[in-house]
Amino acid sequence: MKLYGTPPTRVLRVIWLLNELGLEYEQVPVDLLQGEHLQPDFLALNPAARVPVLVDGDQIITESAAIQLYLAEKYPQAGFIPSAVEERAQMYRWIFFLMTEIEPPLWRIARHTFLYPDEKRLPQDVNQARQECREMLAVLERHMQEREYLIGDRLSVADFNAAYTLDWANEENLLDAAPRLREYLKTMYARPTAPPTIAIAFAAMES
Repeated sequence: MKLYGTPPTRVLRVIWLLNELGLEYEQVPVDLLQGEHLQPDFLALNPAARVPVLVDGDQIITESAAIQLYLAEKYPQAGFIPSAVEERAQMYRWIFFLMTEIEPPLWRIARHTFLYPDEKRLPQDVNQARQECREMLAVLERHMQEREYLIGDRLSVADFNAAYTLDWANEENLLDAAPRLREYLKTMYARPTAPPTIAIAFAAMES
């Protein structure tokens, strides 16, 4: 099993689940700054030129949430996929919510603060994205009141997805009005299988 991608990208989501499942895998670095994701060998794996990519035998799987769900379904003994269809529906609901409502404004902030060249950055879009992200984080904050996990009474794929996304939001100082999410994030990263936080991964890259 090979996992293509380099922290602090979404590859951290997948690393966490691989660690939780106790699976052996080879991590293949992909230097985005050097354009390695645009090389023919990588594009043959993912024409969208995005990381992470999981290669498991003949299976090539892209999109971090899809990889997480694949791994959890392939190794059901861990119980990260709820058995009841109702709880699975709620798991999908919150994964999609994280990926479509919270992560996109985080990407807009990143693009207009350091990813885009100066002449393409729109400071006003950063402010709008921060407001939109706070509004959606407030929805999740209300959901997590009196809850230990996103779904039911045990860990699911949604929790590993949420922890990475919330860590990213925390790096942008967007959890100041979300004390329950900050507590939840701290608990998740206290797990012995947790990967480095985004801040630690960035620091390692810079060193």
